[in-house]
Order: sequence, then structure tokens, then C-alpha cells
Amino acid sequence: MLEVAKGNAQCLFFHSSTSEVYGDPQVNPQPETYRGNVDCGGLRACYKESKRAGESLIFDYHRYFKTKVRVIRIFNTYGPKMSANDGRVVSTFVTQALNNQDITIHGNGLQTRSFQYIDDLLLGIEKMIHNKSEFVGPVNIGNPVEFTIKKLAETVLQLIPQSKSKIIYVDEAPDDAHVRKPDITLAKERLGWEPTIVLSEGLKKTIDYFRS
Repeated sequence: MLEVAKGNAQCLFFHSSTSEVYGDPQVNPQPETYRGNVDCGGLRACYKESKRAGESLIFDYHRYFKTKVRVIRIFNTYGPKMSANDGRVVSTFVTQALNNQDITIHGNGLQTRSFQYIDDLLLGIEKMIHNKSEFVGPVNIGNPVEFTIKKLAETVLQLIPQSKSKIIYVDEAPDDAHVRKPDITLAKERLGWEPTIVLSEGLKKTIDYFRS
């Protein structure tokens, strides 16, 4: 695709990268300048390293061939139309609660994530693609409000009061990040973007979708 874009002034190459490029970060929140803490032989290394390599390739094309590119780093995103069995924590917890199954937390539940509603992500994508300053990124697109996984499970149960589910704890997932929180200073400055939908509001819409 970069070969297609190379030398074509009409073409813009847009890439959805991920917060996973930061690995299990030792800096919190994570700015775009942070180089990450990735175990290149870890269980999820294939995903993390492929995204890092992808960014490297894209920026080489931008440097050497002047290819027009835009790169965003997406943090945990959720919302209606997610797959019930995609393995993501929001869809897993909501599905378990609606089916009165135990909500399974890996580890002690104190690991953190920042949850972004899909509408906020889509607005960030639109602003990045159409920014007039030729800003190429990478730029974090995520919600900077940090929640523990335990708090997420408790919030889901509060929003589904009829659920008979209980929270249980199982072994910690291997190669799992212990913190995740975007520094969105750059997105605010260069794109005029920041998320507006709080977790409880987004979860209600997501629960309604799964219930239907």
C-alpha cells in the first residue's frame, strides 16, 4: 500500500497504530516521545512489534519518498457493534454480566486502562486525516481518564443491577501491561481534539447494544 501511495500526490496513507507500541510502560501517562518497554519475545510481541515495525516503515516512506502519511496510536476503544467474543475486556465483562456468569479478572484487578468511546475515536480520526498543518503524527488518540480493571467490573455491575454475576480473580495474563494512560497534549495542541464521552455514558450505550 505504501508503494501505491509513493509518488502519488493525490494519495494519503492513514495508519491505525496502537498504544501497544508502548508495551508495559514504565512512564505514565505515555507521551508519543516515550519509546516503550516491549518484550520482543513475549506472548503478545508479534502484535506489538508488528505495529512498531509498521510505523517505522511508514515514516521511512515519508522521509525518503515524501509520501503523505498520518499515524495515530489508538488506546482501548469500545462501543456498540463490538463482537461479544472478541476477547476485549469491556465486551467480555458486559457479556458475562448480562448472562449472569462470573466476571473474571486476571491478576489483582489493579492494572489500569483508559477507555475511549468509539464516537470520540472517529472524531479524532477525522481531525487527523483532515488537519491542515500536514501534521503526520504519531499522535495518541485515547481517553486520559484511567480506571482499574476492578473498577471497570464494578461499574458494569452497577449498570446492570439485575445481574447475578460475581467478580472472581484468576491468574494474571502473561505479557499484560500494568498501566495504560495516554498523554493527549499533542492531540489537543495539533488537532484541537479531546474525548467528551465519560465511561458510564458509553457503557450504557454498549450494554444496550449487547442486550438487544
